This record gives sequence, structure tokens and C-alpha cells, in this order.
Amino acid sequence: MEAKKIALNDVHEALGAKMVEFAGYQMPVRYTSDIEEHKTVRNGVGVFDVSHMGEFLLKGPKALDLIQRVSSNDASKLFNGKAQYSCLPNQDGGIVDDLLIYQLSEEEFMLVVNASNIEKDWNWISQFNTEGVEMENISDQMSLFAVQGPESFNALQSLTDVKLDEMKYYTFEKATFAGVSDVIISATGYTGAGGFELYVANEKAEEVWKKIFEAGASHHIKPIGLAARDTLRLEMGFCLYGNDINDHTSPLEAGLGWITKFSKEFTNSAALKQQKEEGVSKKLVGFKLVDKGIPRQHYNILNAEGEIIGEVTSGTMSPMLGIGVGMGYVQTAYSKAGTEIYIEVRKRKLKAQVCRPPFIETK
Repeated sequence: MEAKKIALNDVHEALGAKMVEFAGYQMPVRYTSDIEEHKTVRNGVGVFDVSHMGEFLLKGPKALDLIQRVSSNDASKLFNGKAQYSCLPNQDGGIVDDLLIYQLSEEEFMLVVNASNIEKDWNWISQFNTEGVEMENISDQMSLFAVQGPESFNALQSLTDVKLDEMKYYTFEKATFAGVSDVIISATGYTGAGGFELYVANEKAEEVWKKIFEAGASHHIKPIGLAARDTLRLEMGFCLYGNDINDHTSPLEAGLGWITKFSKEFTNSAALKQQKEEGVSKKLVGFKLVDKGIPRQHYNILNAEGEIIGEVTSGTMSPMLGIGVGMGYVQTAYSKAGTEIYIEVRKRKLKAQVCRPPFIETK
């Protein structure tokens, strides 16, 4: 099946982006170099086109009930203009997907899901929709730009009357932005560098994109590809679905106990509560390499005796630290910060140390 094209596909090609298929979409993976783009976001401001992400609208008096039924976090804590990170547990102890939940009004919510899971998530939520909640998949109508970095506030402020520097993390406003009405300006992101995510109708996407770059020119704003997005999120220890969490990893094993609230019932909550009480046998940890090398997904994690105690789920050379960093599941006995572990890289044992992400200090 041919990969789908996001609204600004031609714009990215004209900018010289290397386009690759990702989650069923043609996406810009880099424009210049991964390290240069990574540092642009950490130190200044860059823009990711992440329009492949999925968006669902849930409306009606029972919309919150449905969200509470299928998600692990407590969505009753939301209020208008507030977003929440959560996950969709499956019946077997694993995770269908992780997602963001936005409360647009008391009876309307927007769920933002991973591109590779759009159909899967839609079908999953739909099977629990027994109370007539109106569901609409608007994924193909929306573009999403993530403007990230410490300069993002200054770069964007001239485009809106919303006081960007006063927006709290995980809040949002629906407002006029770059002359376009009803843009969702969200103080969220996947980089740990600060910034905003902008939800724009496809027909206005190119107009908004151009105005962002005009307004940000004096701040040296640049387009950034998905490769840098991956290294940025990994330096922060943010989970990536398909790598660090999946259908077979429990939110408790993944360190997502903070979004798993047992103050309500949700899919598989009884079994997860029991797992919490009994303790998990493996845990997702962060680690830094002491020896030189780059950890990669599926590399074995060993103890000092050379026994396999786990597996790397994500790994890279940190552009900010210049050392190998990663995440992986290990037997719980080896999960404490400071524990010495080894990563098997081409039959070599590279020494590493378990540490609590983020791996870098952010501004």
C-alpha cells in the first residue's frame, strides 16, 4: 500500500527534506544533519511537522465516561483548556497505545494518538462505546506542527494575542494564530525543550507554516525532521510506542504508574492493581554507557557474569552528552539507579550505569 502524504509534503520536498515512510506516511526525517537539528531545538527553536498523528473527537454527555472506561489516567481531573497524558490498557496487561486527552468543553474531548495506531485505537475505543458517544476521526483533516525549543515563545508571540509565556505546561487555548481562527495552541511537546504544538486545519496549514517561519526568522527557526525528534525524546526518557511500550508491556513495568489511577475502574484495572501490589518482575530503566559505543534496540542487557537480564528498547548517541544513552527492560533486581549493567554490542560487553532520565539538564 502506498504511503499517505501529509498536507505539506511538497513544501518539505522543496526544502530538501529526506522523505521516508513512517507509520504509513511519507515524512521528513531530516533536512540537514540529525545532530545540527537536535541542537537547534535544544538551544534555539525548530519546527516539526507531525501531521501524521491521529485525532479523534468524542462528544456528548457520556464522552467522559467512555474516556474513563478506556484510559488509565483520571480524566475527571481535566477542565476546559487542560490536556492529559494517558494510555489505553488492553485486556492482557499491555498497552494499546499512549495518547493525549484534551478537554475542549464539558462534553467534547480530543484524543491525540500515534499515527501507526489510528485504526487500531479507533476500533478499540469504539467497542466500548455502548452509550452513544459521538465519535469522529478527524486525523485526515488536521495538520500538527510542534514548535519546540527555548526560543519558541519569542518566535511565536507576534502571531497571537495569547500570552504564550503565561501558558502552563499541558494547558491549551483555541484561538486565532497567524491570522487563522480556531487553532489549538497547546503547551505540550515531545522534546523536553519547551514549546508548543499547533493543531491547524489542513487547508490553512501552509499559510500557518509560512508565517511561523517569517515570525521566527530573527530567532533562526529551522524545520526539524523525525530523526532529531527521536534523539530529543530519548534524552528525556520519554516512551515511544512500539519501542519502549507495546501490547505486551504493562504501564507499571514501563514506569507509567503516575498515569495509572486506581481511583476508578478501567480496562484491566483489577489485574494491574494486583500487579502493583505484588510488584513487577521487570522494569523499564534508563542507562548511560560508561564505555564507548552506541546502544540499539534489541541489544541484550547483561549482568557482570554475562547473563542476559534484559533488552534495550531505545538507544542512541546523545548529541548533547556525546555518550551512548538508552532505555530498556531489566529484571527488577537490576533497576536501581547506580546499578552497573552491560550492553552487548557485537559480542562485546560495554559497561553502562542505570540512571533515572532525563539524561540531560534542561533549561
